[in-house]
Amino acid sequence: MYCKILAKVKPIFILLSVFVILSSCNDSDKVAKEIAAVPMDLKIARFDREFASSGEEGLPGLRKMYPYLFPAPDSVWIAKMNDSLQIELFQEVGNAFRSFEDEEEGLVQLFKHIKYYFPEYTVPKVITVTNDVDYNNRIILTDSLLFISLDNYLGPEHKYYGGFQRYIAHTLDRNYLVSDVASSFAKQVVPRPRERTFLARMIYFGKELYLKDVLMPNVDDRKKIGYSQEDLDWAFANEEPMWRNFIENEYLYSTDNKLNQRFLEPAPFSKFGLELDNESPGKLGRFVGWQIVRAFMENNDVDVKQLMTMPAEEIFKKSNYKPRN
Repeated sequence: MYCKILAKVKPIFILLSVFVILSSCNDSDKVAKEIAAVPMDLKIARFDREFASSGEEGLPGLRKMYPYLFPAPDSVWIAKMNDSLQIELFQEVGNAFRSFEDEEEGLVQLFKHIKYYFPEYTVPKVITVTNDVDYNNRIILTDSLLFISLDNYLGPEHKYYGGFQRYIAHTLDRNYLVSDVASSFAKQVVPRPRERTFLARMIYFGKELYLKDVLMPNVDDRKKIGYSQEDLDWAFANEEPMWRNFIENEYLYSTDNKLNQRFLEPAPFSKFGLELDNESPGKLGRFVGWQIVRAFMENNDVDVKQLMTMPAEEIFKKSNYKPRN
């Protein structure tokens, strides 16, 4: 009798599953079409190129067009124009970025997604600059301006990056440019955690990365977190033992700031205190926080804006997070 009932129920279950999948696909298609229809007039100014070709006589015009870039007297900028290292820097950037079309298309798509989910947001004017390879400030996003320092995106093997650690040089590539802009936006809308626990900090970074899932749906995960494919594969393959290590060592509710350096801050590898450390990528705490937030969003009916302000503890408890084995 049970088998007969099961035989009838199973096809119904399959049909319901197919219906749910089709409904989800239809919803995704609808959202994609609505995002595609968002009007976007992105203004991009190649200041790096204009400055490199202006000459001394062009400085007054540049100062008038970009007053916020000229706090110093003209003598400083004239010296920069005539400095051999600066001339070489402009040439390297000019050669690498003869065209900015791919990046422009990526930025247009990013800001369309931002306007869809955050309609009150004002899209900034984009200005490309150089900043003497200060990679910590490669992207500066203000209320109305977005500065992108192109000398930080010349490719990981570029001679300017020879003295950098490889985990840093790896991300100094144009493939990460749009993702870096998305990170800067995320920092504006994801509130810093009030709690000092490791869990709260993991989920803070998890929210940032999940926001990239939403704003950059066609970009692969390694570009979102700044990993190589090998790093990403390692993280997914070791998700369960990582999580077990966090639980066994009672890290989740710890307020030890050293956990930031070990698992959250950019680094050549994460520091479990095990032999496998050198094989691991850095920022694995962010990776785990990302998977927790993903699990939460899969299991709960919450929109993106709500997620941004939800407490870490609530997200964790309602996520039913289970790491991959």
